[in-house]
Amino acid sequence: MEEKKENENKENEDKEAFKTISLKRYVWPDEAALKEEKKKNKKLKKVLVGSVVAAVLFGWFGGSILPYGFTSGLRNMIRRGMTMSSSKKIQETLDIMENDWYFSKDINNIDDRLTDQAVSGITTNAEDKHTEYMSKDEMESFTQSINRNYVGIGVQYINTDGTAIIEKVYKNTPAEEAGVKPGDILFSVDGVEMSGKTSDEIKKAVQGEAGSVVTIGFIRNGKHIALDIKRAEVSSTVYGEMKDDNIAYLQLYQFGSTTPDEVKSYLDDFESASGLIIDLRDNGGGYLDSVSGVSSCFLPKGTKVMSQEFANGDTTETDTKEEQYSKIKNIVILVNENTASAAEVLTLALKQQRDDVKIIGTTTYGKGTVQVSKTFDDGSAIKYTTSKWLSPDGTWVNGVGITPDEEVRLHDVFYQSFTNMEDEDSYTVDSVSASISDAQLCLDYLGYSVDRNDGYFSQATADALKQYKEDHNLSSNETLDKETYDSLRSQVILDWNTSSTHDLQLKQAEEELHG
Repeated sequence: MEEKKENENKENEDKEAFKTISLKRYVWPDEAALKEEKKKNKKLKKVLVGSVVAAVLFGWFGGSILPYGFTSGLRNMIRRGMTMSSSKKIQETLDIMENDWYFSKDINNIDDRLTDQAVSGITTNAEDKHTEYMSKDEMESFTQSINRNYVGIGVQYINTDGTAIIEKVYKNTPAEEAGVKPGDILFSVDGVEMSGKTSDEIKKAVQGEAGSVVTIGFIRNGKHIALDIKRAEVSSTVYGEMKDDNIAYLQLYQFGSTTPDEVKSYLDDFESASGLIIDLRDNGGGYLDSVSGVSSCFLPKGTKVMSQEFANGDTTETDTKEEQYSKIKNIVILVNENTASAAEVLTLALKQQRDDVKIIGTTTYGKGTVQVSKTFDDGSAIKYTTSKWLSPDGTWVNGVGITPDEEVRLHDVFYQSFTNMEDEDSYTVDSVSASISDAQLCLDYLGYSVDRNDGYFSQATADALKQYKEDHNLSSNETLDKETYDSLRSQVILDWNTSSTHDLQLKQAEEELHG
């Protein structure tokens, strides 16, 4: 019995011994590292969840309880410490300028202001000064400058010494219908005298709503007349007249949307002309459709006007679309350093495809690129270069211009950059100044004898200046003061706009057509 019990005890001990034996699977080093990584990720998830909850609670707490300044400062500190995305550079910059820039608080519509500046910066580059962003007002002004359209009576006047003299009366305008003539002095508008008024003040008084009537007083040959004129939409991109010896004169200011029709209107009056002068001086260009339409007046239908070459290598051609309108032979085209773009297109289209065309003047501007405008829904727009244009024979004038067949310069006064004299400025004999040079050129242009134009106040200059002042009822002395300086410049402008005596280029064109 005791032996049996002893055996049972021994078996139990063996079982206990067996139970305490630990059986463990061997863990490889890479497996252990993986387990450790999983434990860390689990802890990180807990931290992130806790942070999100804390952030939400803090946001509610900060926005509802804490003062804004406290949370604002914290947000700004966080924002300043963050790195911005370079792929969103423009948006990131706008965000900073709108929200963090100190002076943004003082600017109304800061977002519009910054957007305009940003787009303007993007379109401004050294390679192409003709690509630009334009605000709504700038776009409207640009379009009006090309079409030269407004509500008024249809005259061009020169304002000198406070006196407005009618220089041109445009065809098919209220002024022409009412009988206004070149040389008339615009004396009053609706009973208000215009003497001494600025050009802007006169313009504002004359223009108004379409259909309204304005009473304008004129002085003609020393007599006062009053004309009731109904204002209307006016487009004045062209002026024309018959000159002596049956020579027609056609001046194109711009190539606007109505220019082809305006040209045809004048050509109707030129059917008997023996020659034609096309004046493109100071014409900066305009619409391609317009220059194509004008070209149709002088070239057969289907004639090449120009070609365009785009960045991808594609090319297109522009041809005349209508039958030739005018049969006038012998054409002289007047050009100068401000003749550009579409005006250069017309010049070469006629010169290269007619054997009776001659170019007179000075080398043109040389703008050989084409721009189009795309408008935003707020009225602003981007005017950008799409192509370069080539003449019918493949000439590219960009940066070179068109060299005239016969170079003729005007008086040097027209190539002078005038200075501004102050009220207190005055010069006498032996003085030296750029303003003296201006005065010397003016005196010479107006027919007074001067010995130099380099800005040294010689005795000959003093004598000429004194004579001029006596002729124009100014104080009789040899001093060049601001009053005299302004008077000289005004007389040059008046003479140029009311007389062709000093227009050497026009004179040469007339001589050419006289044969």
